[in-house]
Amino acid sequence: MDSIENKFALYTLNGGLLHIRYYKDIVINHEAAIRIVADRLKLQNGIYYPALCDIRGVEEVDKPGRDYLAREGSTLLKAVAFIVGDPMSDILSYFYLKTTKPSIPTKAFQDMDEAKLFLEKYI
Repeated sequence: MDSIENKFALYTLNGGLLHIRYYKDIVINHEAAIRIVADRLKLQNGIYYPALCDIRGVEEVDKPGRDYLAREGSTLLKAVAFIVGDPMSDILSYFYLKTTKPSIPTKAFQDMDEAKLFLEKYI
């Protein structure tokens, strides 16, 4: 299996990199966060990957969702690059990075190529 999809995102494995593209206007609450992580882990099948997360479609992440993602969201990940676009996704990533202090290398980028370059050393 090299891809999986749910109502929140499309997950694909390509060249040793996990791509996660969230759909437009997504709101992530605790239940959504659980499903997002569970589906990702199912696709990864016990293997660690660096992840490229396109969060430009995420509208909101509530506190229980953020808390769950902070605890469980880095499981089986080597590093994470967030792709941000509009001010909302940029604010969400900044807030997440400042408040959760991820245990793995994590950065936000507006440029896809820069994000991939950051992740290359973790492939």
